Amino acid sequence: MTARTSLVVVGAGPRATGLLERIAANLPEVWAGPGAGALDIHLVDPHPPGGGRIWRQEQSPLLWMNSTAEDITMFTDDTVPLEGPVTPGPTLHEWAGVEGAHFPGRRLGGSYLRWVYERAVAALPPRVEVHHHPGRVVGVHGPRRGRQQVWIEGRAEPLAADLVILSLGHVGAELDAEQKELREHAQRNGLVHLPPDSTADLDLSVLEPGAEVLVRGFGLAFVDLMVLLTEGRGGTYRKGPGGTLTYRPSGREPVLHVGSRRGVPYHAKPGYPWQGRRPPLPRFFGPAEVDALRARPGGWDFARDVWPLVDKELGFAHYHRLFTAHPERTRTAWGDFERGYAAAAPGGPELAALVAASVPDPVDRLDLAALDRPLAGIRYPDADALQHGLRAYISADLSRRHDPAHSPDLAVFLALLSVYGQLSRLGDTGPWWHGFFSHLASGPPGPRLRQLLALSRAGVVRFLGAGLTITAGDGTFRAHGTSVPGRTVRARALVEARLPDPTLTATTDPLLRGLHARGARTTAAGLLAVDPADGRVLDRDGAPHPRLFALGPHTDARVAGAFTRPRTGGPAFRQNDATARAVLAFLRDLSCCPAG
Repeated sequence: MTARTSLVVVGAGPRATGLLERIAANLPEVWAGPGAGALDIHLVDPHPPGGGRIWRQEQSPLLWMNSTAEDITMFTDDTVPLEGPVTPGPTLHEWAGVEGAHFPGRRLGGSYLRWVYERAVAALPPRVEVHHHPGRVVGVHGPRRGRQQVWIEGRAEPLAADLVILSLGHVGAELDAEQKELREHAQRNGLVHLPPDSTADLDLSVLEPGAEVLVRGFGLAFVDLMVLLTEGRGGTYRKGPGGTLTYRPSGREPVLHVGSRRGVPYHAKPGYPWQGRRPPLPRFFGPAEVDALRARPGGWDFARDVWPLVDKELGFAHYHRLFTAHPERTRTAWGDFERGYAAAAPGGPELAALVAASVPDPVDRLDLAALDRPLAGIRYPDADALQHGLRAYISADLSRRHDPAHSPDLAVFLALLSVYGQLSRLGDTGPWWHGFFSHLASGPPGPRLRQLLALSRAGVVRFLGAGLTITAGDGTFRAHGTSVPGRTVRARALVEARLPDPTLTATTDPLLRGLHARGARTTAAGLLAVDPADGRVLDRDGAPHPRLFALGPHTDARVAGAFTRPRTGGPAFRQNDATARAVLAFLRDLSCCPAG
């Protein structure tokens, strides 16, 4: 009787679910022949398979997904570059029967993921069995050429694995020097300090009604915080003439003073569907350019070598849409402009002159620096002027993001997704790019920013502006920014509204810490280095581990989330497919000719 081969997947959230879907899709082709015997797939996660921790059912129904239902899929299509078969499936919109433009709750997203997981399991043949082990993996040990031992917290015996895949998602991190100082200051003075973490996992009961709270971070973690501390405490919204919202406090809300380096929230998600011809992407930053960068003898530098290509790619998408969809706002034929654009150096005077001559209204020109730092150089005379200024900025962003007349913005959004997929093959591009991408492409739904405006008008949210720094002193936390020179806001509570940095050097996850201690390679930013071809973990000499793979935000091949918009190439799907095929081929050969 053929022995059963064992695969252990650490984590059972969206990435593991997508990987299981690709295993089921590829199995008829790869897990074939006389050597293909029986296979056990073990998923280890404290939370149920499918949604995992982030998309679990046990969370507030007020929390939304960050994309519309029609823009969420877990299934491949013919735009995804993969070796395995395309296996179509419904988007969340099609599966749940909700309005396509609706932003669904995270609970519904978790239900969709659970269904995708169950469909993938059902697609497996009887000789492949899937087992879920509720628990936390604390270590993986074993020889490079032999079976691995997967240790689960609280269990006396390990799981034996012929191969292990790490699909951990977001993990915790030790406090850095600044955070430790702030925590110690809070402990000495009876203050509240909530360090970086998933907002849904924070104990917000320590933030008392009416308390002044400093919030550092203006991204999606802040949006969740805002929701849970307002509607989550009984506040309501009333819609007035023209759709303007008014917030009615419950009296249980704290006052949130929010700021960040940029001082503004992420740009709102586009509020209209794509129509017409898409920009032909990639154009200036595709596989050939990535291959050339990877082959450079001295390596590549992001600012010097990569960003100019990204800049040109984003600009190409913007102007392609402007010239083809809104030609009345241009002075040049598209073919002439395209030839001049292709010949001009990125960011140079020749390109600037071409744009100025061809696009008369500066509003129609792409200015990435201004988009990235909209408050740079802007100063307000006092705090009230800052509040008015930020509300005007958010209102203008909402208006633009919901107006198809500005559809070049949506073209840039599509180009950002294309660029992200290419960058995943380069490895660690540093934290700046991920922040830039999130600010432009991973912003909140428009309705959330309308709620933010209502909360600002009600005085529940107060803006701190750009260049935010937090210091400890005088028994409080103190916030300083550059938008109102000389202004200081003091409070007895501080929330760091962001996820921890996903680095092996600072993680609290014992499994990742153990890998780092035993010689797993890390990047300059502390991410786990993996082979970009299939996700095998690299050692410090650059050799891939034959029996250990990793996918997700803690690796240098991280991509923008497990979900993908339909027909946008799906880099996570490409990675899942490559890993699934490599894993199945390895296990097939092992079951035929076991060793060690």
